[in-house]
Amino acid sequence: MDLRAVIIEQGRIKGDLLMVDTFLNHKVDTSVMDGIGSDLAASLAPHSPDLVLTAEASGIPPAQAAATHMGLPFIYAKKFVGDPRPNSFGRTVSSPTKGMEYRVEVANHLLGPGVRVAVVDDFLARGRTAEALGEIVEDAGGVVVAAGFVIEKESFGGRELLSRHGWPIVSLVTIGSLDNNTIEFVD
Repeated sequence: MDLRAVIIEQGRIKGDLLMVDTFLNHKVDTSVMDGIGSDLAASLAPHSPDLVLTAEASGIPPAQAAATHMGLPFIYAKKFVGDPRPNSFGRTVSSPTKGMEYRVEVANHLLGPGVRVAVVDDFLARGRTAEALGEIVEDAGGVVVAAGFVIEKESFGGRELLSRHGWPIVSLVTIGSLDNNTIEFVD
């Protein structure tokens, strides 16, 4: 699948945001998502994950598609504002785009020691949500074998943040900039 062509055809630039809500993270084009799932699965399968983990809500379609192509279960961490819930692994994440903090949590019984996990999300920008998910896996005694993203925004520093943990990172498409209402892809 030519994801770049889909982004050029259907994506919109709004300030420093790439809007992909017509096919990826609001309205989901199932044929595009199937291609994304196949491509993510091909990149993540060599890391031998036991399951795929994402955060609700926009990470769910690519995580489910990738997990389906690998024949694996997937878990989505629930997002909420408030105090930690009992019997769960969680982290607080600061969202600059939403201007708030929220928690991502996974019930204790869904993760465990030795479980090999691929973290998947729609975007890698600053990397805070993916980092929180990886730390949840490690808190449970699991191993993050890789982190996979549909679109990476190179200039936001997320790759560097996640690399400090030693987690392999896979991105289907990398955006260098959105200057002058033009998408600059990185090879």
